[in-house]
Amino acid sequence: MSDMTTETAPVAVTARAARQIAKIIAAEGSPKMLRLSVSGGGCSGFQYHFDLDDKPAEDDLIIERDGVKVLVDAISLEFLEGAELDYVDELIGAAFKVNNPNARSSCGCGTSFSI
Repeated sequence: MSDMTTETAPVAVTARAARQIAKIIAAEGSPKMLRLSVSGGGCSGFQYHFDLDDKPAEDDLIIERDGVKVLVDAISLEFLEGAELDYVDELIGAAFKVNNPNARSSCGCGTSFSI
């Protein structure tokens, strides 16, 4: 388990994403952390997952930004090195968005990608 700030972590968390995570956690009513992970599947080969978790696993990277924590497991980190977690609120909807320099292509919805 490794704790890092977004300035030194291999995955960055924007201030917008941190604010949205804080809102979600406040609505839950108990201390939680956002888990960002990657799994096989989706229309492009891999897909991003966003879940709330009570505590980190032993191999998790813990990224802290503005009082919130984002967890990334060691396997997902291989796919997310250099990525940025953001939150966008556009006409078509609001969602977390991963700006991933490792992705060669992604689907239209932005939740799956290929390497």
